[in-house]
Amino acid sequence: MTTPRQVVVTGGGTGIGYAVAAKLAATGDHVTITGRREKVLAEAASSLGVQYVAFDASDPAAVTGALADLPDRVDVLVNNAGGNTDIGEANATGDLAAMADAWTANFRANVLSAVLVTNALIPRFPDNARIVTIGSIAAPQGGGSYGAAKAAVESWTAGLSRDLGPRGITANVVAPGLIEGTEFFRGTLTDERRATLIANTRNKRAGTVADLAETVAFLASPGAGHLTGQVVHLNGGAHLGR
Repeated sequence: MTTPRQVVVTGGGTGIGYAVAAKLAATGDHVTITGRREKVLAEAASSLGVQYVAFDASDPAAVTGALADLPDRVDVLVNNAGGNTDIGEANATGDLAAMADAWTANFRANVLSAVLVTNALIPRFPDNARIVTIGSIAAPQGGGSYGAAKAAVESWTAGLSRDLGPRGITANVVAPGLIEGTEFFRGTLTDERRATLIANTRNKRAGTVADLAETVAFLASPGAGHLTGQVVHLNGGAHLGR
């Protein structure tokens, strides 16, 4: 009998992370979801039939403290924790201290969260493990501190794929455009903005969490062993990855 893979999905309590966890659990993987909100995680884990560990992925001490509760072997890591910390916050233009705080917040949420968790788990990756990190269309198109943070994720992933590649470990980024069914916009997405984002696609629809989960599942599969260091643009053609 084949031993089930051990999967860790950060930010797995809602939206994209929840959908990814559901997809991989349905294929027989043993999934552990993580996040900062224990109540949300507990409810999601109960619904999915998976494990959960609550901690702040951007806090080095919290990541270190969580290691004892995470799997001893991690075959697949999905770095989904993050989001645009500028949404819902006052514009910091003109206030350099506030601007520094805003840029630091997005860097911590989107870059440090992935870097810290990944590096903490490197000793637990077997050969041919899979690392998938969620990026954003904001990286190539420009999106303030959030876009810059996601661009940093792409650069870091390129280096990670080089460093771990000799062991058959792959590292890739999935960069979505508009994905509905998430908490990303926190109620700020207007009908007009949504219509504009959809109009920018070639297939004239928003993406879904299922679209993203299917893409992550492929990148996490044995069949994606020669695909590494790449950014997979999942946006209906709103940005062409070429």
